[in-house]
Amino acid sequence: MEVISHYLPQFHPIPENDEWWGTGFTEWTNVTKATPLFRGHVQPHLPADLGFYDLRVSEARVAQADMARRYGVTGFCYWHYWFAGKRLLERPFDEVLASGEPDFPFCVAWANQTWSGIWHGAPDRILIEQTYPGPEDEARHFAYLLPAFCDERYIRVADRPVMFIYKPGDLPDPAGFVERWQAMARAAGLEELYLVAGLGESYYPTHAEDGFDAGVYYQLPFGYDLGVRIRNSLMARGHMEGPKRYPYPDTFPEIPDGLKGPIFPCVYPNWDNTPRSGRRGVLATGATPERFGMHVRRALEIARALPEDQQVLVIKSWNEWAEGNYLEPDRETGHARGDVLARDLRRSGN
Repeated sequence: MEVISHYLPQFHPIPENDEWWGTGFTEWTNVTKATPLFRGHVQPHLPADLGFYDLRVSEARVAQADMARRYGVTGFCYWHYWFAGKRLLERPFDEVLASGEPDFPFCVAWANQTWSGIWHGAPDRILIEQTYPGPEDEARHFAYLLPAFCDERYIRVADRPVMFIYKPGDLPDPAGFVERWQAMARAAGLEELYLVAGLGESYYPTHAEDGFDAGVYYQLPFGYDLGVRIRNSLMARGHMEGPKRYPYPDTFPEIPDGLKGPIFPCVYPNWDNTPRSGRRGVLATGATPERFGMHVRRALEIARALPEDQQVLVIKSWNEWAEGNYLEPDRETGHARGDVLARDLRRSGN
């Protein structure tokens, strides 16, 4: 079984973030300025063993991979940002690819959404818009990713390089996108890609009909219906009086019936995005390592029921610190969540 954890590269400064949020901005900026917003609210969450790393430093990337391997994670899925040829936060991934280090499996997830200020209290502020110029842009995009697809570290599912599309329903022509990318993969000698549609955070019921090989069901760890309503309410201006609090349940939120094809389960270690959103945020209460383990065990059962060559468990995420959504050790719980994951994977035979 592949145990793939999403990986955020926003831990180094870039000119665009300097312009939008101030010189030197990284994910740590929001993390370290967070404060408790109600009695019993634990903030800030601060890193333990790995410290406030800078992803331009290769030793930091190697240390992350070593730790992930210890926890039973089999690879990182790097969030990848492509805006009609403009890339953002690409340096860590580019250096991993060029250097051959760390020697740790990886794949990419295209985070195909417009960047706005909604998570920072500025919902009307568009930072950079996600557009879809057409096949020529897709060809440039594919050419950029082709060296990664050919890298021997690149994760393969059903013997094909796997690529996640975060919001496939936002594509102007999802079926055409799949057809064109698979044709480019065949022309490059790859046979085909294994394309995974992000489901749950946006409505897209036709991923299988459009040619995607599988889906991954992203849902905040509060249950299907509630998770969707929370996402929708967060997008409504002036609607939030918060932060909103919901219990992290003992049971893993089940994937809705009726979704076709393999559907990969996705486990959230925790959730608290108030470092980004302040009182507009939403958080899980009672998100202990033990409850995380309960979710992991059920997700493993779901993944084990998939076809043998397509068994994938997704962790969201490895290091989304400003969402309170990370597997890396923190100062409150240490390695507890990672150790729980490692224990349950061993017990399941992984």
